[in-house]
Parts: sequence; C-alpha cells; structure tokens
Amino acid sequence: MEEEAEMADLLEGFERKTIKTAGAEIVLSHGGKGPPLLLMHGNPFTHVCWHKVAPRLAQEFTVVLPDLRGYGDSSKPDGGADHAPYSFRSMADDQVEVMKKLGFDKFQAAGHDRGARVLHRMCLDHPETVTRAVFMDMLPQHHLLNNVTKSWGVFSWHWFFMVQPNPMPETMISADPEFFIRRKLSKTAQGTSFFDPRALAEYIRCIKNPRTVYGMCEDYRATFGVDLDMDTADFQAGKKVTVPSMILWGEKGGVGRNHDAAAIWSHYATRIERTATVPSGHYLQEECPDETYAELRKFFVAH
Repeated sequence: MEEEAEMADLLEGFERKTIKTAGAEIVLSHGGKGPPLLLMHGNPFTHVCWHKVAPRLAQEFTVVLPDLRGYGDSSKPDGGADHAPYSFRSMADDQVEVMKKLGFDKFQAAGHDRGARVLHRMCLDHPETVTRAVFMDMLPQHHLLNNVTKSWGVFSWHWFFMVQPNPMPETMISADPEFFIRRKLSKTAQGTSFFDPRALAEYIRCIKNPRTVYGMCEDYRATFGVDLDMDTADFQAGKKVTVPSMILWGEKGGVGRNHDAAAIWSHYATRIERTATVPSGHYLQEECPDETYAELRKFFVAH
C-alpha cells in the first residue's frame, strides 16, 4: 500500500507488527538495538508522530512505537456504558502486555499528551515495570478537572466537546474530518507548517475512519468518568508516581504559558529528577525534534 510505503520512509529500519492483547489488537513499529524504550503518542495522532526522533533514539535503544487502542490502525473496541475500555488503565495494560510479548518485562517510557496520561496510569499501576518515565507537555487530568480556568477551557475546548455523548461529536467531526484535524493542530501562528506532509496525511487518513473518531471521543469520555474516579481515589490515598521521572514541555504551548508545570507535578510524583522546556508549542517532537531528542536521550542514558 502507498500509505505503508510512506510510513516505511518516515520510520526507515522499523518493523511493523500487530500484537493481540487481552482487550485490543495493537499495531506498532519497532526498531533499533539496546535497552527497550516505549514511546506513546497523543491525540489526534498515531505512532508516526515520533518519526523525527525515533530513528535517532534507535541508535542506542530498542524503540517501540504503538498506536494506542482507538487510534491509528489499532483496534477500536466498544466503549460500553462507562467507557472503561478507553480508560488510561486499559490503554496502559495494553502496552505492558505488548512490551512483555516483545520480551521486555521492564522498560523506559515517554508519552506525549494522551500518551503521557497512559504513562501516568502505567507508573501508578505497574511501578515495577517502568524504570524511567518522561511526561511530555501534559498535566495530570485530576489537577486540570479540579481547577478549570477560563484560559485552559478556551485553549482546550476539544475536551468539553469530545466528552459529549455519542453520536454528537462523532457526527460533527466526521462531517469534515480533515478540517477538524487541521484546525485542531493549528494552535499557533505556524499552523501545521512544521508537520511533515506525509505524517499529516497519515493523521488525516486515520481520522477519516469514523471508528477512529469514536475511539478518540471515548478516550475523552473515559477521562471525565472512570479515569477521574481512579485518580481521585489515588490522590486521596496519597498514591503518587515513584518512578524516576522527567517533566518536559513546550514553553510556547498551553502548559508553558498557563501553568507552573513543575509545581503541579510535585503533587503527583515523588522522584522528579529533571524538568525542562523546548522552544515549541504543544507538539514538541514534531516542531522541535532536535531539542526534544537531546532531552530524551540525556534523561534515558543517565542511569
């Protein structure tokens, strides 16, 4: 297929694979040599969003790039009445299982946006599995949803739109999916100019699948429900991320402009070894790949 050929060009040397987990079928690309490193994408992306940094990291690590359930070419199960199949716990369990089937019982990991939320839950549920973690341009949803501000609500409008009951957001997004994704990705004056056209075409291809739109919306519906319930219980019990961690964000994005990321994360993680920024908006690894690669490499080779 033409799309697969273009993806091979973007991720040269990576092998595409499908792994069946207890609740989904996860499509991924993996390549490189060395210690295992899991990289998880955000919304509305696929694993291709790592194409500017993954090949370089693969020189020193075995890099695993999955499509989260509901996204890309991974399966999109029914969410049910409580949307629990799209909880970050379900997504985290997928990836722990994927890594185990690839032969890795322990691994380092980074997540961007929704992928960082999956990683947050993974560190809470599987602290013995994740050895080092990087949370990229993400603040815990427990903090955000308990401290909703005008600036965050306006900037993150899609949270409140996509959480609406099916089929309203799905119908509206699928009426013009390419317009929606281009508009959503245009968070700064640069618009989508820093995205590789082949990667952007891949994101557009995937969002034109109505089932992908459903999966994305279920992700947000779970966030406001079962995910927040889990987070609240953990927060009240004083349960925090104990894995050695790094908080990395774009200084020009919503996190950098509107929040004190280091202070907020101090309430959710006990071993923050480094906080850092890159001169980007929200999409660090695609807008500032050199700086993002350097920060990730520095942290993951440090131990």
